[in-house]
Amino acid sequence: MTDRRPTGRDAGRVPSVRAVRVLLTGAAGFIGSHVADELAARGHRVIGLDALLPKVHRAGSAPPGVFTGDVRDASLLAGLLDGVDVVCHQAAMVGHGLDIADAPDYAAHNDLGTAVLLAAMHRAGVGRLVLASSMVVYGEGRYRCPAHGLVRPTPRRERDLALGRFEPPCPRCDAELEPMLVPEDAALEPRSVYAATKLAQEHLAAAWARQTGGTVWALRYHNVYGPRMPRDTPYAGVASLFRSALAHGEPPRVLEDGRQRRDFVHVRDVAVANALAIEGVLPPGAFQPVNVCSGEPRTIGELASALAGRCGGPSPVVVGGARAADVRHVVADPAKAARVLGFRAGVPFDEGIGELADPAPITSR
Repeated sequence: MTDRRPTGRDAGRVPSVRAVRVLLTGAAGFIGSHVADELAARGHRVIGLDALLPKVHRAGSAPPGVFTGDVRDASLLAGLLDGVDVVCHQAAMVGHGLDIADAPDYAAHNDLGTAVLLAAMHRAGVGRLVLASSMVVYGEGRYRCPAHGLVRPTPRRERDLALGRFEPPCPRCDAELEPMLVPEDAALEPRSVYAATKLAQEHLAAAWARQTGGTVWALRYHNVYGPRMPRDTPYAGVASLFRSALAHGEPPRVLEDGRQRRDFVHVRDVAVANALAIEGVLPPGAFQPVNVCSGEPRTIGELASALAGRCGGPSPVVVGGARAADVRHVVADPAKAARVLGFRAGVPFDEGIGELADPAPITSR
């Protein structure tokens, strides 16, 4: 159940925590800018870096205090890492990556960029990393078959999707499966180019930790929404796509039957999770993956209906169909985040959707 405690400046605050110097990559982005705000409110010193990729940063200029540059520039990193205590790595090329022709760009930004950053951290003697990972590393969620217990479904069949059969069947008996909460020790099976690069980031960071004695928090974000969401770009998430349609007087178009389940977590809660990880302590060589989620599953149809209702727009239209890399249900288990990080989401869904319904917070930033 979602905790309704305050978020942002007051949530998760640890008054006795020593202020640290943080290199924040992707600092001008949707999530990164909120992380920067949260860290500054807690008294930490933030050095921001952002490549300002045109596809997401249409304004083309960095906010005050953010250096413009590429995380793959080792000489730039050498200067920025001087005196840094911890790196918070948000920079990434995001999206489904459905076209395999995009694979070199995804690998270059996400994986080569992470490798260059880790090498630069080692040279600079910086041994603490907070990594922005993603729910996409899981692929499909966790499922239970009535006859065979926990099973791993195979990718959904095109013929089933064409007939409107969206639930993945048991790979052993073809029975309908029950979706379960996904814990951090679930099998990892990326199903898109983007997902593959996010898992590769985790592997690189884990290897770096083992080889250097560094520490890594890998924060597996679920569906993040809120102010400053990218709009009308390849970086836009489903909530932003629905909001953009409503802003144009059009109904949100919901794929499949609208019953696919996700966990929508507000961006200010995600910023708090990052701050807690930056302030947290791990033993040398530790790699700690953590779901960052609300703990309250919602269907895509519920999201579309809630937004349409708050915007006073047309009702959602269920259009069927499914994209090749889409999965049916991914619903996170929040227990570990509460246990090891002290994180519980604090922004209720209705409050967050009401905020998103206001067109002002959504920007191209």
